[in-house]
Parts: sequence; structure tokens; C-alpha cells
Amino acid sequence: METGKTGGCACGAVRYQLQSEPFDCGWCHCRTCQLNSGAPAMAFASVRTEDFVFTQGEDKVKRFASSSFGHRIFCGECGTPMVMRVNHQPETVDLSVSTLDDPDDVPPGFHIFHSSKVAWFETRDDLPRHEKFRADTRGLEGTEPPA
Repeated sequence: METGKTGGCACGAVRYQLQSEPFDCGWCHCRTCQLNSGAPAMAFASVRTEDFVFTQGEDKVKRFASSSFGHRIFCGECGTPMVMRVNHQPETVDLSVSTLDDPDDVPPGFHIFHSSKVAWFETRDDLPRHEKFRADTRGLEGTEPPA
């Protein structure tokens, strides 16, 4: 089922389409996401791996190991961070909600790694906050991001 949700990088070299509705949208405050996004937190959502489809510029996509348990996918032209893949959840990819053409369609529902929150970044919502991963996250053994 095609959702009509599309997105891409800042320079337009890389485009993607979602073949199913994203789920588990949240804010991540871990240090890895801070460094990757250049922001105090990163809004992400998940989609089944086979339902994230590059429609343009896949040859421009670069990858790097951002932790012992996952890697990031970004535009090699402009550096826009688009996707994170984690070893403990191979059936899904996490996409940067801000790279969607209409990020308003996918609002966050929780915060993770709130214990790593930048002190001056105060969120004014009443969403659930988790010190690390959510308790129901699958396959967490050996997945602690760097401090």
C-alpha cells in the first residue's frame, strides 16, 4: 500500500517514498542522535524495511557505523541524515521525520534517552519520557549508545 508520504534531502539529490504508514514516532535525545542531527534531539519514526524505497539518487547515499549496533544513512552530497538501521531490529528502519515533505503528518508520541537531554533544551509537551530505550524495545542486548 502506497502512503503518498515522500521525503528527501536538503539538496534534492536523494528522494524516497514510504510504502506503509510510519509508526513509533518519537524524540531521541541520545548523544549519537545529537551529533548526527546537529540538534538537541532528533524526531524519528519507523517503517518496515521493505517499505522505505529510494526513488531518486540512491547512488548518492552514504553510510557510516554510528554505534556498535547500527549505522546511519545520509545524502553524500549535502549530508542530510535520513535513516538509521539497527542490528537488533532488522525488520524496520528509522527515518528522520524532518526529511518528510510533510513532517506535520507524523507527530512524536514519546521521548527516549531523556537522561541524555541537553540541559538547556526544554520540551513543553506531556509525552512519556524514558531515561533510555522504551521498556518494550526488542533486542536491546549490547545496544547502549556512547555517552
